[in-house]
Amino acid sequence: MSTARPLTRRAALVATAAVTALVLAACGNDSGSDSSSTAKDSPSASADTTAGAHNDQDVSFSQEMIPHHQQALQMAEMASAHASSTDVKDLASRIEKAQEPEIKTMTGWLKSWGEDVPDSMPGMDHSSDSDMPGMMDQKDMDELELSSGTGFDTMFLTMMIDHHEGAVEMATTEKNKGEYGPAKSLADDIITAQNAEIDEMNKLLGKN
Repeated sequence: MSTARPLTRRAALVATAAVTALVLAACGNDSGSDSSSTAKDSPSASADTTAGAHNDQDVSFSQEMIPHHQQALQMAEMASAHASSTDVKDLASRIEKAQEPEIKTMTGWLKSWGEDVPDSMPGMDHSSDSDMPGMMDQKDMDELELSSGTGFDTMFLTMMIDHHEGAVEMATTEKNKGEYGPAKSLADDIITAQNAEIDEMNKLLGKN
């Protein structure tokens, strides 16, 4: 009898220790699960994922708007040499200042997405891109290059209005179908700025 009691007591202590260990382990697992879930579902983690999300439309917008802007820059450079109106030269300068940084921004997006960046060599032939809204073919660009004075001013403004209208169309598609926030924001800026310049160019042509 005296031997059985210590054995029974020892068994009870072992059982109690085992139960305590299981309870502590369970608490530790719960705590780890909660912290993991909290990190995954935190607003900052969700926001980071959303900010980086993009779709095919965002890629197409960037790949097409880059050469579209490049052609506008070509036309603006011609204006500095051939335009007779200071208003036209000023407009051309503003177009260059606005669109050069936008090309760099879109180029950065494409590189970060692992997508092809359109060739940015100056003077490149954009005739293959003439199916994009507002793009001039090579014949149009050659005629503009050969013109001067008031004739150049009229041709430049007429062509740039068409060009801007094409950019607004492309930007509107991006706003409606794109997913990447910064691209949709840029599209909105393009729509606002280029619609304002269209109004300005129509006034210079005496249409408003």
